[in-house]
Amino acid sequence: MEKKKPNILVLFMDDQRFDTIHALNNPDIITPTMDHLVRTGTAFTQAHLMGGSCPAVCMPSRAMLHTGRTLFHLERSGERIPAEHTLLGEWLRLNGYQTFGTGKWHNGPESYARSFSAGGEIFFGGMDDHWNVPCCDFSPEGVYPDPVPHPWDGGTGSIEMAEKSFDHLRRGKHSTELFADTAIDFLQKVDTTKPFFLNVAFMAPHDPRTMPQKFRNMYDPSTVHLPENFMSVHPFDNGEMEVRDEKLAANPRSPSEVRRHIAEYYAMLTHLDFEFGRILDALRSTGEYQNTIILLAADHGIAIGRHGLMGKQNLYEHSVRIPLIMAGPGIPRGEVRNAFCYLLDIFPTLCDLAGIGTPESVEGKSLAGALADPLLQHRDHLPLAYGEVQRGVKDRRYKLIEYVVRGERHTQLFDLLSDPNELIDIATRPEMSVVVTRMRGMLREWRDELSDPADEFWSAFP
Repeated sequence: MEKKKPNILVLFMDDQRFDTIHALNNPDIITPTMDHLVRTGTAFTQAHLMGGSCPAVCMPSRAMLHTGRTLFHLERSGERIPAEHTLLGEWLRLNGYQTFGTGKWHNGPESYARSFSAGGEIFFGGMDDHWNVPCCDFSPEGVYPDPVPHPWDGGTGSIEMAEKSFDHLRRGKHSTELFADTAIDFLQKVDTTKPFFLNVAFMAPHDPRTMPQKFRNMYDPSTVHLPENFMSVHPFDNGEMEVRDEKLAANPRSPSEVRRHIAEYYAMLTHLDFEFGRILDALRSTGEYQNTIILLAADHGIAIGRHGLMGKQNLYEHSVRIPLIMAGPGIPRGEVRNAFCYLLDIFPTLCDLAGIGTPESVEGKSLAGALADPLLQHRDHLPLAYGEVQRGVKDRRYKLIEYVVRGERHTQLFDLLSDPNELIDIATRPEMSVVVTRMRGMLREWRDELSDPADEFWSAFP
């Protein structure tokens, strides 16, 4: 009798920065469930998204996760996934998996129907009020209500309007608990004779930063540590200074206001961690825990005061690096990998761990080799992009970021070994000219290889 394939559980967050897990890198935060996954699995400490092509960075980021494709090879920034781009859930369905999804989906209703054979409490969109989530029941045909104007409290001091597709509102239950309950209900009813793929995509810790009061009470803003790279203002216009995220706090940034935001951010993450624990307990009750690959990751990080910024529309470490933990069969326990990787590498990795092939449309590189070999670096450098105004590349020592904003150029170079917080720009030092030239060459190669559409940006370079 053929051995059953491993189940796959994906816990995916919105805005969770890489340095927000107690056991890995942050003594100020309470994350016992994530700590457990670190102890029983493998943590990738140099996981990144490739970048964002629009202010809603989560949309292309999630498209890269679910298609394994590179940033410039998505359709409309991932707003729609064309049929020729095979989706992770779609591929697993074709290989005998039960596929179930709940939570946030920012890549179009049609692709949801292709990905999942069942689901519940589906949120189509980027963000909303965590206590009044506009949701859809699952439609096997992929037919969902047309978007309608939806007013909601975005936490900015005024009611916001957005076009949302939904057939009901879940009032009075926090989104994190709502999606966790839906996942638990699936696990309580799942057919354990067949492998399953359970995708739980949370809205948290994205703002509005609200959570049950008991979690808020765990963090005193007055004792929260400010990050070393806190700044009151960003030193120059990065091309995205007026986006919604940057208006969540007064500018110049004040230490007290940023501490409050950090305390609320941590509280949301601790609430998430608690709900993760409930999901894992439900998984244990199925008897399938030991045969389940558990993957925890996020779509991108966020600044919250670092470099004088509040959002994720930038290429600093705090915004492009993400948590990535894998645990389960075939995955080393209690180990760390510093292999350079992207979110889009997850798709082929899960295929390898499940013992199935990878579809031709996937461009990511499987991390199976890095799981087996702690010294394997996987990628030697990582090109990065934001919109049409920022391009960057990092290697094992340096990071170069280039900006072209309304025709004006700005270059930053950081030595990440001596300056991990990216505080000292060394781009203009004479001895660094060779490094700058070399890394610009890497960016040009990437531009040509992937057909970077930012013609205006590149026209500013000789």
